[in-house]
Amino acid sequence: MFTPVPVAIGLRYLRAKRRNSFISFISAASMLGIGLGVAILITTLAVMSGFQREIRDRMLQMTAHATITADGEALDGWRRVVDAAHEDERVAGAAPYVERPVMLQGPREQGALLRGVVPEREREVAAITDRLTGEDPLKTLRPGEFNIVLGVELARFVGVEVGDDVVVITPESRTTPLGLVPQFKRFRVSGLFEVGHQEFDRQVAVVHMADLQRVLRMGEGVSGVRLKLHDMDLAFDVARDLALRLRGVYRVSDWTRENANMFRALKIEKTMIALLLSFIILMGAFTLVNSQVMLVTDKQADIAILRTLGLTPRQVMGVFMVQGSVIGCIGTLGGVIAGIALTLNLQHILDAIERSFGVVLLPRDVYYITGLPTQLNASDVAIIAAVALVLSFLATLYPAWRAARTAPAEALRYE
Repeated sequence: MFTPVPVAIGLRYLRAKRRNSFISFISAASMLGIGLGVAILITTLAVMSGFQREIRDRMLQMTAHATITADGEALDGWRRVVDAAHEDERVAGAAPYVERPVMLQGPREQGALLRGVVPEREREVAAITDRLTGEDPLKTLRPGEFNIVLGVELARFVGVEVGDDVVVITPESRTTPLGLVPQFKRFRVSGLFEVGHQEFDRQVAVVHMADLQRVLRMGEGVSGVRLKLHDMDLAFDVARDLALRLRGVYRVSDWTRENANMFRALKIEKTMIALLLSFIILMGAFTLVNSQVMLVTDKQADIAILRTLGLTPRQVMGVFMVQGSVIGCIGTLGGVIAGIALTLNLQHILDAIERSFGVVLLPRDVYYITGLPTQLNASDVAIIAAVALVLSFLATLYPAWRAARTAPAEALRYE
């Protein structure tokens, strides 16, 4: 009894059986269209977020959260930097490294990024595993033995396997009676790793830091110190604070800046796909406009009677806005529930399709994954639902405005 009159009449119209069954069909189609668009958009964004998370995690398996390097020269006091980093509660691990672009020579030649690490410390900031045994190949790196660990793709391009020798040619030169000659050193391949990220599997080789310092004649100098944090989103702030405490000239970088182009491209791709798929919701909203216009035409006599009983044009407009908005809310709610359920069971659905048709939808040798990664973000679901509700509300304005303009005398003339 306390419900406003437009709301009560709008809900009554929603429950009432319509004289024209086609209008009911159009209303159901608009509700289904909105729900289908919401469900598809939620599932698609969840899959894209899952792939982005997978790419980020595989990348951070070899890339530190933050890096501190000297400004234009080797970092000599790296132990002081590591000790200072361990004193910060936000830092989970710190490790020195030496890095140089080199040429690897085996049966074939291939350019690579050679990284010298201290295995005991490197485990604090990176996780490198053997592609076959799942063990840590860094344990084969011992100072003075000149062993090298290659990415699986890099080893394939060079044409070597575990136990083979590979010659490392560095850009530094040494003076001989014959002139300047590039430095080179023979290393033995002691292991392979595979992180599932082509940039690392194809381009990175790892040796013991002491061996690379000896080859490059760097003494105790290093290229920099890599940091792993408990919260990767604080990477730049933590590295900057640490550099300021050390009171020296340092360069600070973090994982978001080092891979800015890739993450920007992924973000743009996700945004564009979301915009394109939102047209499905827009189509449902247009269908809702059609159904409401047809309903207003069908209810001309009812509108005229309500006007003669004292309902104002604003209240008549509210009646049809309530009805259309409820249809949009039901479609949005159904789409959110369906989208979440589909996302949570997507892997089971793909497994059933693969078993039924005998196909492999995600070959591991192509995608480096064994399943379909998904990440359901509450913010994405909330934004999608909000957009659907706003479009549904806007779709009711024109039909409701037409209903409010109905003249009672004209509508009742032929009744």
